[in-house]
Amino acid sequence: MAGHGTDEHPHGADRLCEAGDRVYSRAVRRGRVPRRDAEAVPCLLELALLHPDPDDMAWLVPTSPQEVMTRLLRGVYDEVSASQGRVGSAVAAFERYTALGEESQYAGSGTGEGIGPGLGFGEGTALRVLDGLARIQTAMDEATQACTTEVLTVQPGGIRREYELSEGLHRALELRGRGVRMRGLYNHVARHGQGLLNYLELVGGSAEARTLDEVVERLILFDRTVAFIPANAERTVALEIRHPALVNYLGTVFDRLWRLAAPLTAPLPDTGIEGISHRERSIAALLAEGHQDAVVAERLGISVRTCRAHIARLSETLGAASRTQLGVRIAQAGLDGPSAVAAPGGAALSLPAPTVPPGAAAPTPASESPTAR
Repeated sequence: MAGHGTDEHPHGADRLCEAGDRVYSRAVRRGRVPRRDAEAVPCLLELALLHPDPDDMAWLVPTSPQEVMTRLLRGVYDEVSASQGRVGSAVAAFERYTALGEESQYAGSGTGEGIGPGLGFGEGTALRVLDGLARIQTAMDEATQACTTEVLTVQPGGIRREYELSEGLHRALELRGRGVRMRGLYNHVARHGQGLLNYLELVGGSAEARTLDEVVERLILFDRTVAFIPANAERTVALEIRHPALVNYLGTVFDRLWRLAAPLTAPLPDTGIEGISHRERSIAALLAEGHQDAVVAERLGISVRTCRAHIARLSETLGAASRTQLGVRIAQAGLDGPSAVAAPGGAALSLPAPTVPPGAAAPTPASESPTAR
């Protein structure tokens, strides 16, 4: 009978109100109570704790405590049985849903429709969405603690500020203590900040950095088992990736960029054109692709103001009086293609030259042309 009562007394026989407890206790002690005493506690009659005296209807006699206990235990048993039945039903239902989810992950196998295990759910083990900087940092700290061999990072943007580097210094020193190798890719502009050089000196030989004109969006890869990439432009949402195929792909991208990159302390290759720096050549190539100043600046990790200053110097060096004329001069000077990259030893690696169309004049050898790439 537990859990039943009137609106004024919403309780069961196992948890009587104070007034009900007093009247029922008195009835048990005396054997009966006047009916008027129970008028304020109708719950006692509704719960069958009191019932009319067959010899005198003006009095109420109590139901024996033993009988009340028996009814209570029977009610509790029924409630427990019902709860166990609901638990069993819930488990069976979720097992069925889980099986349906596993089937959907592999559905379309061989037809290109399947998405693979773990990728069909936003919070699966293979792909997790981390919303908020606190959650991102927690996941990164956990991955750092579990890391045993290497950390690969891509850090786009400009000069690395010392306060940004100092925030992660304690983690880098901890990784170094465990013998973890750390490699980082940056934009060439990062060379102009002393902070990165100081950071590498503090970490020692466990860390190595290389630079490129352009790098991909931010990437942090631990032990080639878990990767983190931004999921929005503000970098307040991130993806934690553990799917082996995706992690392997990101690791391959890093390795290929690493081979193309120049060691931080190695000189950048000369452009071969007097008065044009390596950065201005990179800007020229992006302008030739039709990008606006803001896009060029973002891809090279510099400010728009700095980018426009380089464009002005480039125009002056090439003798261009307008943007249209600058585009022509860039093409004539051979600055509209990718620049050479530095090998680990410092030597320049030239990308393959374009194929000469039939009937076209062969390009002038690099040693004979002042505008050679």
